[in-house]
Amino acid sequence: MKLSMRRLFQLALLLAAAVPAPRLLADGGERVVNLAMEDQFKNRHETLRMRGDVVVLVYAERKGAEASMALGRRLHVHFHPQAAQAAATEWSRQPVVGLAGWPAGSAPPDVHVIPVACLPEVPKALEAVARSRFRKDSQFVSVWLDFEDTMRQRFGVVPNEPNVALIDTRGCPQGVISGHLDEVRFAEVVTVIDQLRLRSLPDRTAAIPAAMTTVR
Repeated sequence: MKLSMRRLFQLALLLAAAVPAPRLLADGGERVVNLAMEDQFKNRHETLRMRGDVVVLVYAERKGAEASMALGRRLHVHFHPQAAQAAATEWSRQPVVGLAGWPAGSAPPDVHVIPVACLPEVPKALEAVARSRFRKDSQFVSVWLDFEDTMRQRFGVVPNEPNVALIDTRGCPQGVISGHLDEVRFAEVVTVIDQLRLRSLPDRTAAIPAAMTTVR
């Protein structure tokens, strides 16, 4: 069932009250940002290239990495259910699930669930070693490597826990959820993501705002 914008806001507030140390962004999510990082294969990625879709950045420091990866996998499979049966090489390429209320004949916004490893403690001289380790541990799924402490500076990091930053289809940050998500809280996050997808209907063809901040 389609929720009103008032109900979407209420859900966001509910998330803020329900999970450990969450934050809603003070800027109201109206400023387009472009987060740019390389993955373990030295491929450069930018969130603005995914404008038109919802971007879900699942990130953590070293001690929260395992829980963060598990949450990222769970979110990806929820929105891309065929990934559960796909080969590892095709896991990231599965189609997004449909969206109730989306016009027939038009593809709904995708949901890009991106794992980000926060590695500001790694010296420049050892970055190649870190990349090699991630290539070994994740041979097919791209992991963004945050050597510059971008995620903490831009969104904040709760230590030893998974953190989730949501960026809407315009490229604007919408909020951060940190800590363990039980079944109820996971469902609430999924609902908010779907509402961000639905909210894109009026501005699917809007131009990129001239004032844009690139976060590196």
